[in-house]
Amino acid sequence: MLQAAPANNAFAEIVMDGSLLLAVPIALLAGLVSFLSPCVLPLVPGYLGYVTGLTGADLQRERRGRMLAGIGLFVLGFSVVFVLVGIVFSQVTIWLQGDGEWLTRVLGVVVMVLGVVFMGGLSFFQRDRRIHAQPRAGLWGAPVLGMTFGLGWAPCIGPTMGAVLAMSTAGSTTPGKGAFLAFVYCLGLGVPFLLIALGMRRGMGALAFFRTHRLAVMRFGGGLLLVLGALMVSGLWNHWVVQLQTWFANDVRLPI
Repeated sequence: MLQAAPANNAFAEIVMDGSLLLAVPIALLAGLVSFLSPCVLPLVPGYLGYVTGLTGADLQRERRGRMLAGIGLFVLGFSVVFVLVGIVFSQVTIWLQGDGEWLTRVLGVVVMVLGVVFMGGLSFFQRDRRIHAQPRAGLWGAPVLGMTFGLGWAPCIGPTMGAVLAMSTAGSTTPGKGAFLAFVYCLGLGVPFLLIALGMRRGMGALAFFRTHRLAVMRFGGGLLLVLGALMVSGLWNHWVVQLQTWFANDVRLPI
């Protein structure tokens, strides 16, 4: 087994963090649940048309190259926003937390509240708050639309993204962890857009199933956040993080 080189760079420090074994799958799933939620799923055809500048018959011809370019730029736009938010959030929580676990427990309560919001509770948070300025339709406006998408609040995106940021506080000593988990969340949210662009007709048929079962998606997503929040409040999340970090540090060697 190869001995790891000293982890002096931020990337190595993030990779060597065993807590990501818990956080990465949840962040990826949170992004996917957000895509399948009623806040995003019904808007997918509109986003496809807007970011490509194609409508009606042109979309039906499945001009995949243009659709992939437009959706890729759109995903890049909101990914930049979410990753920057992840960096800032992680840095602030590192300053606040110090050596204690209190912040993770407080954020666990917040995550549980966000779970209720995701399931449709707390009517104040059920309103979309987005930037309504519309960029030019087409490829040039696609990344700008992605940024406005990322800067707004939607009851199916804000809670899941908030939970992902909360996970990044456990055992974190670098803002890179928040950025990395935000990036993973963007993969869960953005890759389905790209898959739909690759096979539009089949993809639209698959989306119809999730539109029919939107309540199940909301309950699953909200339940996931409630369980995650409860683990953070109880201290089990930090306990598991410490155990994984110890195992990773003692038994795993990476060639970095």
